[in-house]
Amino acid sequence: MRTIVSFVLAAMTVLTSANNAPDWPFDITEIKAPDGSISAKFVSIGATLTELWVKDKFGRARDVVLGYDNNTNLLTDPNHPVFNPIVGRYANRLKNGTFSIPIRKDDPPNDPNVYHIPTNDHNGQVTLHGGIYGWDRRNWTIVSCTPTSVTYKHLDAADEGFPGNVTAYATHTVSNGGTLKTSVHATATQKTPIMLTQHIYWNLDAFQDGQTDVLGHHLQVSGSRVLALDGNAIPTGDFINVTGTVFDFRTEQTIGARWNETVDLCGPGCRGYDHAWIYDEPAFTGTKTSLWSDVSGIRFDISSNQPAVQVYTAYWLDLPRKVVHGGPKLNYTSWSAVAIEQEGYLDAVHNPEWGVDQIYYPGRNFEWSSTYKFSVAH
Repeated sequence: MRTIVSFVLAAMTVLTSANNAPDWPFDITEIKAPDGSISAKFVSIGATLTELWVKDKFGRARDVVLGYDNNTNLLTDPNHPVFNPIVGRYANRLKNGTFSIPIRKDDPPNDPNVYHIPTNDHNGQVTLHGGIYGWDRRNWTIVSCTPTSVTYKHLDAADEGFPGNVTAYATHTVSNGGTLKTSVHATATQKTPIMLTQHIYWNLDAFQDGQTDVLGHHLQVSGSRVLALDGNAIPTGDFINVTGTVFDFRTEQTIGARWNETVDLCGPGCRGYDHAWIYDEPAFTGTKTSLWSDVSGIRFDISSNQPAVQVYTAYWLDLPRKVVHGGPKLNYTSWSAVAIEQEGYLDAVHNPEWGVDQIYYPGRNFEWSSTYKFSVAH
């Protein structure tokens, strides 16, 4: 009993200190697995992952996620790469910055059932990652903390023009054997679309051993369909069968295996991937996506309750690296990392023919969960 009381008091002390920290919301919380296999650091703004240390094939720890040394840049950097936060209230892209409830293919401009969200992408034709100040640039607060887990709370009070309030709890947990799990539970006060993701940028070599990009990383995605996109990277409603195409990662391929075929694939002048794969299997039925490097030997396998994954090979990156990655004299540049985002069908609110319901309300809560299991590739 004395041990339990001491543990609870210690957790309460950490919680009080964190929420009263003078550097909040850029206060750092570190969690570690008891066996030393994995440790992670987070800040309150965006419930954002800032460092993730796992063991390579030599037994050395490497920080495998991109980020800043000065975490205030998460709020102020005009490049806004969205380094590793919880993204919402509606992740990825929203056509014309509008939606209707009930949903429709096209939103009449003056209809009272149409909601307007600030646009911030593709010359004002798209809302990206929840608006000007999405959840990644909002201040979350710590509601519980242990040596292996931290839970953040965010109240979205009709921000960015979305209807009603949404209360979200994001819990990050590390455990023995090299596992990171993030889960988000959200409730709404009235009908609203909710679609979230965790926008982590990965480089499993951590910019060591002369490695500067992820084109040699191995990728496997258990999806036989990709969403077809228009010129604004908005789904057309159609699907691409990946068989025989540059999108086929059902059998492991290096990211750069068909690199010559990716010119303009992610938009005019953009080389690489920025697309959503639809998983073939239901939620939590085995591994959905795997990524590994022969150089470091680091591998992770993702299981998730989400039906899709966005893979972005970071063409537009150009900003200073963290010191641990060789910065600030060296920059993160195109293809320095790959973002792998577990999410719902993007812009489903404009594709009623899919039969995907992303509208939540009192009595219908939103749940997002993904587990990253690290190991050594052989």
